[in-house]
Amino acid sequence: MPSCPTTNRPWRWLPGLLTVSTLLVLALPLVALARGGGGEHYTSGRDRGGGGGGGDGLPLWLIFDLIRILFLYPKVTIPLLVIGGGLYWLYKRNLHPDATTRRALDQREAEARTEVSGRDVQGWVNALKLKDPSFELEPTLEKVRWLFLELQKSWFRRDMTPVRPFLSDATWQRFNVQLALMQAQGVRDALADMKVLDVQLIGLHQTNWYDSIHVRVRASIRDTDVPANQTDAQAMAAASRVAPEVFTEVWTFVRKPGAQTRIGEDLFQGKCPNCGAPYKGGASNTCEFCNAVVNSGNYDWTLSEITQGVEHVRHHKQVDGLMQAREADPALNLEMLEDRASLLFWKWIDAQSRNETQRLSKVANADALTKLDAELGQLAKQGRRRVFLECAVGAVDVRALEVHPESFDEAQVEIRWSARMGVGPVNEKPPSLPTVPQRWVFTLLRRHGAKTNTDTGMSTDRCPQCNAPTTNSAANTCEFCGTVLGNGERDWVLASALPFESWNVHHARQTSANAARYQQRRQAERGTVAPPPMDVSGHAQGDGDGDRVVTDVKERERLLYMMASIAAADGEVTAAERRLLKLCAERWSVSWPNVEMALNAGPQLFERLVPRGSPEAEVFLRHIVDMALVDGRIDRKERRMLQIAAQHLGLEEQLTVMLGDR
Repeated sequence: MPSCPTTNRPWRWLPGLLTVSTLLVLALPLVALARGGGGEHYTSGRDRGGGGGGGDGLPLWLIFDLIRILFLYPKVTIPLLVIGGGLYWLYKRNLHPDATTRRALDQREAEARTEVSGRDVQGWVNALKLKDPSFELEPTLEKVRWLFLELQKSWFRRDMTPVRPFLSDATWQRFNVQLALMQAQGVRDALADMKVLDVQLIGLHQTNWYDSIHVRVRASIRDTDVPANQTDAQAMAAASRVAPEVFTEVWTFVRKPGAQTRIGEDLFQGKCPNCGAPYKGGASNTCEFCNAVVNSGNYDWTLSEITQGVEHVRHHKQVDGLMQAREADPALNLEMLEDRASLLFWKWIDAQSRNETQRLSKVANADALTKLDAELGQLAKQGRRRVFLECAVGAVDVRALEVHPESFDEAQVEIRWSARMGVGPVNEKPPSLPTVPQRWVFTLLRRHGAKTNTDTGMSTDRCPQCNAPTTNSAANTCEFCGTVLGNGERDWVLASALPFESWNVHHARQTSANAARYQQRRQAERGTVAPPPMDVSGHAQGDGDGDRVVTDVKERERLLYMMASIAAADGEVTAAERRLLKLCAERWSVSWPNVEMALNAGPQLFERLVPRGSPEAEVFLRHIVDMALVDGRIDRKERRMLQIAAQHLGLEEQLTVMLGDR
């Protein structure tokens, strides 16, 4: 009896159909577990599955069966593979836990960090009403709601001028630099369906110079990037097609103690908050009737900082050296100093992204300008440039103030930020770069005896002599009165900007030298050797930073990306190095795909890797050891990871000392 054609016997496909379907269903959870276990959730199980294939991809037997069934049942297998591939793409794009779950966890963390009691809120309101009887919470929150929406509209239109009077100079600079970076990248931010879900007072901090209120803003928005040449209507249409995202931000407003609420006579009603006259705006942010600087914080609340809810910290720090510095400058305050540092940071980013060092001439001293110009010039000779994309600041904190009566006082300001940052070719599309957390310390200088200008307050981008706003011209003098601005004689200027490891070593050496000079001077005066003064920073040798490295996920990401770049610096990453990096990603709760991107980017991810055998390398290795010791022990895999890192850094002997008997 002649055999029937296969097409007439569909049940013969049933084994292949069932097998392929089963394999496709099995494949999806395997990939999901690879992402979830490879950085999303830290587990204390140190050697799960013996370090075999769980999480490294599909097992060989599964791949072999797929190939075999493809040849046995092509008419069934090929359509199923196409359908399965489409479903996998949708899963990765919309349903993968690395996207939706991470956002949900971040939102939950933000809500936990910003939760306060009604009793706390009432206490803060009462404290404000003691100084300002007209202060009312609800009208203030309504103004924040209005400003939030107006700021989003201005951002969407790529013109922040309408909200300029409400922003501190550093906040204004931040938005404009970010817009310029996006324009250089050839994209714009498309927004639609902006909604404020909740506005709540979550904190009050009062000092002699400023009252600061922290307001939580919960909102939802449809947000996506589109080409920069799209019209507003096209951009809004594109945004309307993406899912809305709920997020939480903390907005910090500052105001001078004693400033009074002027009902119906403030910027929200288009009036000067000082004299109540009509305010028409303008680049100077100055009332034409009373000459008040309207965004100074001297007369009304000024927006000084926007923090993501997941990064909000409630405590208020103590800064070493602050009280000593106030002996010569009683008005010195952290609010203005940190706003000034943030302003300098954004100008520093702007100057590098444009390759125009002279844009810093009014806010950086000659040494800083010369060094930066040399660095950018060396890159230009190689046909390369620095790339900063999607730059954002997480925190600006004064670490310490150092008083030098015979010269310039120093402010050490730590800036935690992130960017898709690296080095790329000139006049070409930027390379694909992961978003890398950065930890830098900016050193600011100001002549000892110079006084804080409280007249301009949070408007920190002004001439200290005539109070006129500064410009981005190449001149280092004020265009209005001719005062030299970049020398630090009257205001804080940038002296250096260093990655944390480099600053740590440099500062330790400087502190040791200062201590030695102190001893010599005391010995000459009294004939005895006095004990050296304590390190005012408290961090010169890295003490106290180990715990922060362990608990700070951004710092763990930064260290792991640096490890990946160091491993790729010689042009080859071995399979063993890749496995150990993946182990670190899993144990440190860092996304493995981002680490892979760092591996592919290679040394260009960090323009200046720590030199082999250097003190900076030792600081870096010590922090990695701190991470490995988080559970109090070093297992076999961790030891091998540390050994490979030490080999790359040229610090094998130092690692032995760091580990001791462990």
